[in-house]
Amino acid sequence: MSLIRDPNHIPCLLLAAGRGERMRPLTDTIPKPLLAVQGKSLLAWHLEALHLAGIKHIVINHAWLGEQIETTFGTGESLGLHIDYSREETALETAGGICKALSLLKANDYFLVINGDVFAPHFPINNLIHRVSQLRSQDQFLAHLILVPNPPQHPSGDFYLDGETVRGDEYAGTSSSKLTFSGIGAYHHSLFQGLIPGESAKLAPILRKAMADKRISGEKYLGSWHDVGSPERLAQLNHS
Repeated sequence: MSLIRDPNHIPCLLLAAGRGERMRPLTDTIPKPLLAVQGKSLLAWHLEALHLAGIKHIVINHAWLGEQIETTFGTGESLGLHIDYSREETALETAGGICKALSLLKANDYFLVINGDVFAPHFPINNLIHRVSQLRSQDQFLAHLILVPNPPQHPSGDFYLDGETVRGDEYAGTSSSKLTFSGIGAYHHSLFQGLIPGESAKLAPILRKAMADKRISGEKYLGSWHDVGSPERLAQLNHS
């Protein structure tokens, strides 16, 4: 695919490998990212938004009932996209899934990652693409995270925001309050050096290590964002 050889190529990984235990019984027969919100699956919302933003190369990782995802979207040609699939026998956690997908993403440097189970229909992907162009010129940050105000189900938050730099627990005790990581971000492939493809690995420890070196940037997003993590939250979105 010619886009992959483009030096400005920015692929996107959609994370869809989770079992969705908290969404049972809905996810007993359908993968969580194929659940419908306002008439379209969560993955369809993401794919349409990425297409509109000019992102053409998508990788979707999957494990539980992943064949349903492949059957639904195929190669992506009907959507004007090129979709590859990173198949996991069992979910490898976020960093493990990213590491395994790197060979398919073929990123020159940065790539986008979006959790398949978040619903943010108005998120400005073009702004994140512009941020990637800035990251390329700065040669400082290994990732850029989109942070949101803490939702009711996650009141303690995840990380602090110090200007444009994301900080971990070393920043505790300041006047800043923690924010929640939205599951949307851009990453440099070198952040995952040292991981073994096919092995499980969590993302948070990798991010926290880079935060200690002030290598993670971020921003606060105040637009509509939902973690579709329970049948009740899904029902609320479908009745709003």
